[in-house]
Amino acid sequence: MRNFILSSLALAFSTQVCASSSPYTFLEKSLSNNLPELEALYLKLHQTPELSYQEENTGKIIATNLTKLGFKVTANVGGFGVVGIFKNGNGPTVMIRTDTDGLPIIEETGKSYASTVTTLDKNNNKVGIMHGCGHDIHMSSFIGTAQQLIKNKSQWQGTLMMVAQPAEEVGAGAKAMLKAGLFTKFPKPDHIIGLHVSASVPAGKVAIAPGYALANVDSVDISIKGKGGHGAYPHLTKDPVVLASRIVLALQTINSREISPLKPSVITVGSIHGGSKHNIISNEVKLQLTLRSYDPKVRAQQIAAIKRITHGIALSAGLDESMVPVVYVHEEEKIPSTYNNPILAKKVQSSIETELGKINVQKSEPVMAGEDFGLYTLTEDKIPSTIFWLGGVPVKDYEKSVKEGTSLPSLHSSKFAPDYPLTIKTGVRAMTASAMDLFNQ
Repeated sequence: MRNFILSSLALAFSTQVCASSSPYTFLEKSLSNNLPELEALYLKLHQTPELSYQEENTGKIIATNLTKLGFKVTANVGGFGVVGIFKNGNGPTVMIRTDTDGLPIIEETGKSYASTVTTLDKNNNKVGIMHGCGHDIHMSSFIGTAQQLIKNKSQWQGTLMMVAQPAEEVGAGAKAMLKAGLFTKFPKPDHIIGLHVSASVPAGKVAIAPGYALANVDSVDISIKGKGGHGAYPHLTKDPVVLASRIVLALQTINSREISPLKPSVITVGSIHGGSKHNIISNEVKLQLTLRSYDPKVRAQQIAAIKRITHGIALSAGLDESMVPVVYVHEEEKIPSTYNNPILAKKVQSSIETELGKINVQKSEPVMAGEDFGLYTLTEDKIPSTIFWLGGVPVKDYEKSVKEGTSLPSLHSSKFAPDYPLTIKTGVRAMTASAMDLFNQ
């Protein structure tokens, strides 16, 4: 009898452990009823993308959906940003963030639902618009998460803060929303979580990187001056094309010879323009650079070295101080590195593993892409934040790529087409489970 009782107790305890190890198994069933609606929302957002600073209709769509769910909604925060607040008793405040802007890309996916929208950019040029960075997936998952948290509000307590941020692609949206009082006019969050679709992880899986996840991003313009003249008499000129060529090569020594190889650093010259005709030596060449790093000290070292090298090369070519290159750092577009709070990242990872299964959660390595999500944790409050990667690649495409060693369309590619039904479903389950655990910790 004693052995029977002990065995029964052990079985009961085992059953309780199994049940508690997967507390949100109802989410998949609960979500199934909303998937057709979310897929329709995705197609609508995909076919009506708007560029940074122009997300007016997108903001209205988000605001309308949150209002229907019972959120107290404030629109036009920091541009066309939207903040929805839902108070559900005492508990922590959890902020969930999505971004909303599209990119000036002509879509070439060949999908029946491909975007055909065009508009005028800031230079009055006609451009296509596409959600080539997956923000349509982000928004659909965002609304789906809001739906599940409201539908299952008996399962958690606290304040849910849904933030739809504009102008992420130009590094301006988070700054604008913070400046507009995101953490002073609204409840200050205890935790901030977000997701970003991945073009290298298969749909149905997620990946997360504790610590540094995304890089510092800086845009730098260099104006290289010279003394123009006839191409047949180069000895009478100070050729800025030659100077630019020397500078482009010299800049690569910053990474290879000045910055520790243990410190990630990228300096890429993405654009070089100068001259107008075969036989004319121009007076000026312009370079455009992107800088990437994680460590703020490395960023400062990059910029200081660029200024020193361009100045020195100009003087060595015989130009005087009045004609040294002008180095302009776009401080207004600066994006800091995104640092996933290790403790919060571990909690989020654990929540997603419980919901999706450990086999569907991968450890991600840091990348040199940028995201202004990191700004939310750099206020004086130092609010812990974590963003995770949401796999978007159709499984068959991913398996073919691995088998044949071929490349997949990247984010910002005109041919990027995620498996949106599975990706949205996975995103909603992962984000909802993470939020619930943070409310209930």
